[in-house]
Amino acid sequence: MNVRMRIPGPDHPIAISANPKRVRVSVGGELIAETSRALTLKESSYPPVQYIPREDANPARLKRTAHSTYCPYKGDASYFSIVSGGKTLENAIWTYETPYDSVKDIAGHLAFYPDKVTIEEI
Repeated sequence: MNVRMRIPGPDHPIAISANPKRVRVSVGGELIAETSRALTLKESSYPPVQYIPREDANPARLKRTAHSTYCPYKGDASYFSIVSGGKTLENAIWTYETPYDSVKDIAGHLAFYPDKVTIEEI
């Protein structure tokens, strides 16, 4: 076990559930991702986050970056930028490729910063 790792609990709950709605992510009207298989992650007092399977995103619009961050509850996050409409939205997407066991369901999923993209639940 990673000594930096923390287990979700009563002081920092994390819940993951299937989103019954279709989730669409766009930038300036261009579709970046769409799925009926999104997972909603609710963590402590943070707003819920939609995690979309990577295969439901347009790979031509994603550009992996060298940026990374660490969450003691989920693990190491990698980032992608979105290239759309001649612009690049730097580090607009994060993903946990090998998340901790307590949140293993989000492996292979992408999360998008809502201030950089439009996220719709249909």
